[in-house]
Amino acid sequence: MIVRPQPNWFRMLFVWRGSVLPSIIPQMLMMTAFSTLAVFTGGKIFGDKLPLNTSTFTLLGVALAIFLAFRNNASYDRFWEGRKIWGALLIAARALASQAEQYAGRRHGAEGLDRKLLARRVVMLAYALKHQLRKTGPDSDLARLLPPDVGLRLRRAHYLPVQLMHELRAMLALAHRDGELSDARLWACDGQLNELNHCIGACERIASTPIPFPYGVLLHRTVYIYCLLLPFGLVDAIGYATPLISVFVSYTFLALEAIAGEIAEPFGEAANSLPLDAMCLEIERSVLEIVGEEIPEAAKCDKDYRLS
Repeated sequence: MIVRPQPNWFRMLFVWRGSVLPSIIPQMLMMTAFSTLAVFTGGKIFGDKLPLNTSTFTLLGVALAIFLAFRNNASYDRFWEGRKIWGALLIAARALASQAEQYAGRRHGAEGLDRKLLARRVVMLAYALKHQLRKTGPDSDLARLLPPDVGLRLRRAHYLPVQLMHELRAMLALAHRDGELSDARLWACDGQLNELNHCIGACERIASTPIPFPYGVLLHRTVYIYCLLLPFGLVDAIGYATPLISVFVSYTFLALEAIAGEIAEPFGEAANSLPLDAMCLEIERSVLEIVGEEIPEAAKCDKDYRLS
């Protein structure tokens, strides 16, 4: 995702990166060609005049706009739910690291709970979830955050976030058996593990349950049929202005459809997906600071507002 400050009104008119315009340029060119064709043929196809007028497209446009609004609302609901889940993941990760740091009391002569390893496993869980959702390899983060033997063993896991959660619970259970954690404190820490487990499952639910395919197909076909017929309904009313108005109206409908498709997959790597890299880095920085570890630099935005 591109993370940017809010641009002023003038710059907003010319924003390129992060808008959906680059993805619909071919459609815009096609609409320009169809609109020009409608002007030069006088609204005829194969010599026959299409009996279309502006009132027909007004009614259809209103219905299509309402349909697109429902589609965009459904997509944004998925986007916003994904953001809330990752917010809950951040809260649970910080709480678990803090509780383990404060509640686990080392016994005399015993090493006790390895708080730093626990914190790194919590951080790795966030990165592992990101990689699972994006279907990317977690090897670099495993090598960076965990000891070599642990990282090598975890590379074979099919559900890495779940495996890390399981190992976190094993660490806390061992600390409880050794007398470092009381029953009440173990219960408190286990509550954060359950919240992490809920976040993992909720992300998997969104990622594995896309918006029903026929719904998207219906909207896609309707938008394109409307846009392709529009110039033939406008040519008698506005003449040579038909290409300009047709392309502008088509841009609105095609862009709304593109936006809906993009934000419906909140965990992807598109420009307007959730900034999971930045969220994972924020979890890493805050959790490692709790246990006194050196923290990486904060994310920065370059001149084009892309997170780096």
